[in-house]
Amino acid sequence: MTEHPDLARLQRRLAEFAAARNWQPYHTPKNLVAALSVEASELVEIFQWLTPEESARVMDDPGTAHRVTDEVADVLAYLLQLCEVLGIDPLTALAAKIDRNERRFPLPGAGDHQPDA
Repeated sequence: MTEHPDLARLQRRLAEFAAARNWQPYHTPKNLVAALSVEASELVEIFQWLTPEESARVMDDPGTAHRVTDEVADVLAYLLQLCEVLGIDPLTALAAKIDRNERRFPLPGAGDHQPDA
């Protein structure tokens, strides 16, 4: 069974990969955001003309599944590199955003009933 890599290890590997190729000067926040947008667009392109039903089955075709998986990996790689450069902990940021969304968008009927005193 393959062990799931942790986020910090993946970020370290990405940083080491870039450093070994002297790419750090190009890994500015602006360039990383642009690259992230390009990779996200490449992911969108796969789904662009699919019906909702076809999009739900996109992973059934091995060739398309491979493309989707690669583009997801590219998006995540650039996002993790951006977080590294900006000093953002992506898991902490996501947890905080979910907390805010739960407050902004409460469940229907939440808060309507007061407990009996």
